[in-house]
Formats: sequence, structure tokens, C-alpha cells
Amino acid sequence: MKVLEGKSVFRDICEGPLFFYRGGEALAERHPVEDKAEELERFARARRIAVMQLGELYDRTMEDVGAANAAIFEIHQMMVEDPEYVASVENMVNTQGVNLEYAIQITGENMSRMFHSMEDAYMRERAQDVRDISQRLLKILTGQKTSKAFRQEFPEEPSIIVADDLMPSETVQLSRHLVLGFLMRRGSTDSHTAILARSMGIPALVCVGQELSEEYDGSRAIVDGYAGILYVEPDAATREAMREKKEQSDRHVAMLHTLKGQENVTRDGRCIKVFANAGSLEDVEAALLNDAGGIGLLRSEILYLGRDSAPDEETQADFYRQVLERMQGREVVIRTMDIGADKKVPYLGLEREANPALGLRAIRLGLQNRELLRTQLRALYRAGIYGKLSIMYPMITSPEEIEKIREIEEEARRELDREGIPFAKNLPTGIMIETPAAALLSDRLAEMVDFFSVGTNDLTQYTLALDRQNGALACFDDPEHRAVMKLIEMAAENARRAGIWIGICGELAADPALTEQFLRMGIDELSVAPASVLSLRQRVRELDLGKK
Repeated sequence: MKVLEGKSVFRDICEGPLFFYRGGEALAERHPVEDKAEELERFARARRIAVMQLGELYDRTMEDVGAANAAIFEIHQMMVEDPEYVASVENMVNTQGVNLEYAIQITGENMSRMFHSMEDAYMRERAQDVRDISQRLLKILTGQKTSKAFRQEFPEEPSIIVADDLMPSETVQLSRHLVLGFLMRRGSTDSHTAILARSMGIPALVCVGQELSEEYDGSRAIVDGYAGILYVEPDAATREAMREKKEQSDRHVAMLHTLKGQENVTRDGRCIKVFANAGSLEDVEAALLNDAGGIGLLRSEILYLGRDSAPDEETQADFYRQVLERMQGREVVIRTMDIGADKKVPYLGLEREANPALGLRAIRLGLQNRELLRTQLRALYRAGIYGKLSIMYPMITSPEEIEKIREIEEEARRELDREGIPFAKNLPTGIMIETPAAALLSDRLAEMVDFFSVGTNDLTQYTLALDRQNGALACFDDPEHRAVMKLIEMAAENARRAGIWIGICGELAADPALTEQFLRMGIDELSVAPASVLSLRQRVRELDLGKK
């Protein structure tokens, strides 16, 4: 038996044969061409076909795993027509007289290397996207059917797929009934592949390493997504232990579902809000399926990504209305756009920053671009009449920022009133505590807002001066650092004194080992991924805060 470790993407267990996916990568040889105009016309035709294919992929992904995951194919459509990409290919054809296929391959390789060398995590992810669209164009030009060619690589029986990494367009075409799980020898837990795996409920590990060589093709294996371990040719004892672990996990999940409809009350009688984080309508449905008390964080930036212009007021208002209607009177906290840092939108023309996490992002962008924020606020006020809506502002560092926000809020309300448009006039507003500045000034800030929500991911990053997108710093990333916990406790104490509620919506909220500590601090609400709601509710009901 061979035992390998990786990073878990989805916590589940599967067993089956290993199948090594050998991607049918299209390669091009260089040769001269005489009719350059014909090559450029072929390029234009190939781009049109690619855009059409990507549109079909978007629709299929939207239906299968939701808008948040489908957005990548809108980005791919934009990249196929990106002026720099197109100009590079056309320049090679015109100046070097080379064939179109070779020009696409070299351009893709060059741009991929350029993106991969960037410090920003979001831009590094674009390296894989450039390779993906280049391969798509090459396969169109060489007559390969991309989706059919990929499906022909699949096994005839359900298997665990192994690859160095999978491109987004490959991952979404996984034949779910033939895929028990998958193993990436490289990859990352934040890659498109990992995100889609979680959405599709596929047990998966990344960063397994090159020790998982093709000599194991066809071997029996077990993926333990809970421990992040792969067993190749497991012995009888291991198979029995994994079978029992799977059965225990399934029983636990079934038991959790018995909590639906029950209150989240500790044994000593304290009622705690257990909400869900969401970024799409599909996440909202998952929140309802897991009986979340509400949405503690709706990430509105999904509306701004993968587009060539900012979403208009009608688009936003319609989306927010749908969320509120689906939640059927349960509380929904919508965070205003957290654009910038690792979430780039080309149409805003933001300059490249040496330290984007410390740059023009979130509320700073909204205060500099008042029209952008006012449009969003108008949409939120209009949607507010359809449910129980609260507005939350990210990356606050001072009372002065809140005062400026109040001015924009008042402008939006006056405009709607003057135009005779129905809207909710008194929506609760809160802020995220995700900078040390906000925690240190939380006594003053608590007097200006209706609630706090702690974003532990960013609070850890800024408190420890640590870029959480930098894998080399993983050993220094300690969300439970005493300084971080002290800042959370400070914010909770000041919220209690001011009579406002405080929640946690970062990853630490889902850690059952910290639940009691948070509740003893005075945390009133915990907002987690929909899949973690029921287990967190169970943990709350187990606690007796009256005991020392």
C-alpha cells in the first residue's frame, strides 16, 4: 500500500480505480505562409466559434453548478477578444509570416508565463485561462471537437481521475456519473478546478505530488477527503477503516438534517444566529436546503465580475430582489462590492498596484467612485421592500469613512424619493471588522452603525502583515493568533456596550473548536458556507455557557 498526502478540496470519501487523464493538447509546428490575409481571416473565424462554444459552456455550467462557477467562461470570452492577445497573434503572422497555429501557441505560452510570474494571485490564475483559450483556438483550427475529444479520454467505468491539473473547460465537462473523485498532482485549493469540485460535490485532493506516477494507472485507491490522504492499493484493514469512516460520516450528515426547523439555543438558553455565506442564487438555495437562519454575507461583487461594464441599477435590483424573495422573510445581509485586490474588473481602468491587498479596494473604491456606490445603493434600497435586508460595508478603517458613506446614502434616497420610485427608507447598516484599525476604533464605530461582522480572513492578513494569497507564507498564517483573537474580543465588547449585534463571517466561524470561545466573547451570529450550517447548529446546541 502506498500512502500520499495532499490538500483536501471536498470532504468526503470515495474508492475506485485510478484513471490518468491524458489531455489531448494540441501542438503546432512552425511553417511559413504566403497569404497572411487568409490567416487573419481564419483567426477571426476561430474566435467567433470559440466565443460561441464558451457561451454554450457558460449556459451548461450555469445550469449545473451556478452563476459563480459559470462566470469564468464569460472571462474566457473576453480573453479570446482581448486586444493584446489578438494583436500579438496578428503581429506574428504579419511580421514573421508564420502560420496562425504557431502564432497562437507562442502567444499563449508567452502570456501564460507573464501572468504566472505576477505577484497577484488573481493574475496568476489568468495563466491557466490563457492556456485554456489558446488550446480551444488550436483545436478549432485543427478540426478537433474539444468537448468530444475530452469525453473520449474518460474511462468506461466510474473512476478517480488523476491529472497534473485540469483547465476550467475540462473540469465542467466531467461526466459526473463516471467520476468518483479526482486527484491533482499540482493545482491549488483556490483554483477553478477546486472551486468547481466543491460545487459538484466531488471528493478531491490537490498538490498530491509527482509520486503519483502513471505506473499506478488502473490501481485501486481510496481518497480520504477528510484527512487529505490517498491510499493506493489499500490493504484490507485500511479499506475496512475507510468503509466505517464513510458510514459514520453519512450517519452524521443524516443526523444533522434532523436539526432542521429547530432553534439554535445553547443549553443555558442563549439564542445564536447561524447564517450562511452566499455568492449566487445557487448558494441561496443551498442555504435554505441546510436551514440557515438567514444570509450573513451575500458577496455582491459576483455581479461585477466577468463583464465588460458595470452592472446597471436594474440588473442589481432584480438580483437582490430574487435573493430576498427566495429567503422568504429571513434576514439577508448584502455586502457592498468588494472589488480590487484579487478581484479585478478591467472596465474600471484600475492601475496595477504593487500591493493590491493594501490598495484601492472595497469601500475605498466606492468612495472614490461615488456613482458606482450610489448606483448599488439605489438598487439595494429598491430591493429592500421585498424582504428583510441589511447593508454591510467592507474594509472600514475610520468614522470619517462612515460619514462619507452616509452622504452617498442620503443622495441615493433623495433621488429615489424625487423620482417617485418605491424603496425601503430605513435599512439597517453595518460594517465589517477586517482591519486592525476598525477593531481598535470599534467603540466609536459601534455608535454609528447597527451591527458588526468580523471578516477573520482579512483581519488575520492585516494583523499579521501576511499576504494570504502567498503560499510560501502558509506556515505563518495563524488565524487563531492571540493578537487576532484579542481584536475580535475587543470588537465584541464594544458592540455589547453599544447594544448592537456582532457576527463572524470569515472561515474561523465554521471551526467547531472555536465556537464556545466566540460565544463567550459575546458573538451573536456565525455565518458560514451553507454545507457547514447544520454541523455548526449542532455545536451551538451542545454548549452550556453558564458553566465556567
